[in-house]
Amino acid sequence: MQRSPRTPRTGAPESLGPRIAWSWPAALRCAVCTLPAALVVLSGDPSKGLAWAVGILPAAIVGMAPARRARLHLVAVGALFALSILIGSALAQTSVTTVVGIFAVAYAAAILASRAAFGAVAMALCAPVAAIGLSYGDVGEAAWLGLIMFGGSLFSCAVFLLWPESAASPPPAPALLPRRRARAYGVCLGLAAATAAGIGIAINTDHVGWAPAAALLVMRPSEEMQKVRSVGRLVSVLLGALAAVAFLRADPALGFYAVVAIAAIAGAGGTRGSRWYVTAAFTTFLVLVMLLYANPTVATEQWRVAERVGETALGVGLAYVFGLLLPDVVHRVQLRRARSGAASGPTA
Repeated sequence: MQRSPRTPRTGAPESLGPRIAWSWPAALRCAVCTLPAALVVLSGDPSKGLAWAVGILPAAIVGMAPARRARLHLVAVGALFALSILIGSALAQTSVTTVVGIFAVAYAAAILASRAAFGAVAMALCAPVAAIGLSYGDVGEAAWLGLIMFGGSLFSCAVFLLWPESAASPPPAPALLPRRRARAYGVCLGLAAATAAGIGIAINTDHVGWAPAAALLVMRPSEEMQKVRSVGRLVSVLLGALAAVAFLRADPALGFYAVVAIAAIAGAGGTRGSRWYVTAAFTTFLVLVMLLYANPTVATEQWRVAERVGETALGVGLAYVFGLLLPDVVHRVQLRRARSGAASGPTA
């Protein structure tokens, strides 16, 4: 059976591999990278220490390249994360720029993905990080977070350079998004993100960027991969949120905050090769512990968990509408029109 043209297998390698993979070397490297954050926690400021741990996420997500020279690219990745956060924060200054701006970012990333290999990185990482930046109306706060991410990438790069080179070949460059499809897909991607941002503004949520980020993180040109990532993110965010609440209700000593900071980043790095989308469990755990540390009341816990899970569900739902449902409807209409035109063609 011929594969539908609506879901070309661009980026197919992303769907390969075990459902949940684990790499002890990758986990160890990420744990070492998180040691400075753990020291900040032990100095008496868990919130700031957990924020520094978040700065290691680019390294945990991207992983270590086999060749030392290629590992230097991690510095550029950290700079891109920082720039993306700043772009999102700049867009968040008004409601109009928030909605229109995130649409433009998503659309531009899709077009770039059809023209250069870097476009896949822009679409899969930079655009979602820019969406996260929508939650930071204070540009100074966004700049501080961006600086933490850049600093974390610098330190992680230094740590990765200590590891010997391996004979493993680098992963193949992702396939370019077909140019004919890029515009339509970019519109759908932009609409999902913009609608999520607009709803967040309308309901006056604290973190406008969470829902559009969820939409951009799960939406993929491959229908199969989007479904896998959608379910994975929903389950992972829920588990991460529940784990954060359980941890805080145990009233842990200061040292345990340092331990979980290391464990969360090590977990994100160790499982990065998984086919299932499990990274969100570790990021959600870190973010919620960081937000709830100062005020871990039951009411605040319920509010934050509902906000995180609810906005994730909103983003995933909109990704389904614009990434799967709408293209399917358009495809069926076009097919019906083509059949109708063929049936009513010229006769002798």
